[in-house]
Amino acid sequence: MQTTYSVEGMTCAHCAASVREEVSEIAGVTGVDVDVDAGSVVVTSDSALDTATVNAAVTEAGYRLAS
Repeated sequence: MQTTYSVEGMTCAHCAASVREEVSEIAGVTGVDVDVDAGSVVVTSDSALDTATVNAAVTEAGYRLAS
């Protein structure tokens, strides 16, 4: 299953790496593709993810999901 999230505040490759690292640690996540220019993160997972869990991971990386 793939889900796309909009993330605010990412501006560089370091931003992308931080978000990728945190989101990858969520149970069931099998892939994370970050597009800094588009401000998006595509998460591939075994099953649907709780948005609050993804938001917590993105926040831990220092960014936030767009509302």
